[in-house]
Amino acid sequence: MNPYEDMRIFAQIMEAGSFTAAAERLGMSKQSVSRRLMQLEERLGVRLLNRSTRRLDATPLGQHYYQSALRLLGEVQQVEHDISGQAQALRGTLRLSAPLSFAMAHLGCVLTEFLQVHGQVDVEVDLSDRPVDLIGEGYDLALRIGALEDSSLIAQRIAAVQRVYCASPAYLEVRGVPTKPQALAEHDCLPYGHSRQVQWQFCNAGKALTLQVTGRMRANNGELLRDAAIAGMGVTYLPTFIVGQALADGRLVTVLDEWVPPALQLSAVYPQHRQVARPVQGFVRFLRERLTHL
Repeated sequence: MNPYEDMRIFAQIMEAGSFTAAAERLGMSKQSVSRRLMQLEERLGVRLLNRSTRRLDATPLGQHYYQSALRLLGEVQQVEHDISGQAQALRGTLRLSAPLSFAMAHLGCVLTEFLQVHGQVDVEVDLSDRPVDLIGEGYDLALRIGALEDSSLIAQRIAAVQRVYCASPAYLEVRGVPTKPQALAEHDCLPYGHSRQVQWQFCNAGKALTLQVTGRMRANNGELLRDAAIAGMGVTYLPTFIVGQALADGRLVTVLDEWVPPALQLSAVYPQHRQVARPVQGFVRFLRERLTHL
């Protein structure tokens, strides 16, 4: 009986989603992995996984065992790192996913400095606004803006991200300046996303509004919407890290300032089994030190 090894095998089964994939990761036969799981369930006296021809689903007790196993395996890994002296320097490869617009505005210089400081770390970066599957796609860390849906991931707050409503002076001169959210019904809006029913949030002195906005153009890229707003195509609602320079040089001006909702949060998220990985924790600390204002 080796409880540590049983935990490691079970964690791999959960993350891989099948006995075959887990066996490949562990360098074991499929039969050996299946037998170890059966022995574990027999020893515990409970069923951890519901098996079918198509998929494996964790029982409630199986999910509890998995979460506890990740925590304990992580603690063992941390102890081994400390004793072996690897805590003295970051090393290894960090696979990172980040939103495209944010990365183009802020991540390049941060990554360059991080790699210069930590010469034994390599970084693989994927820039995409889609919510990647960190475990399924093998990412160590993802940067996400806004609400976090996957409660199985660990999240650390990095910085606040403020958004503003804005338009070009030329557009507002022709169409007028909206003085309340409802006035946007008379304006062309430039919403972020692909949905035909985009809703914007408004907040003022504790009063919250949610209104559907429409316009001739919508996109899932903030720079494209910013440039459309500069060209006089309408009112848009974007983070200041995208429109900040255009606001500073007067190509855009803000509207409805008293109705801007609270800031979003930029968070670093990672799977529980990566919480003690030195490159992950080192990069998260680096981000929090460098990205104090967005």
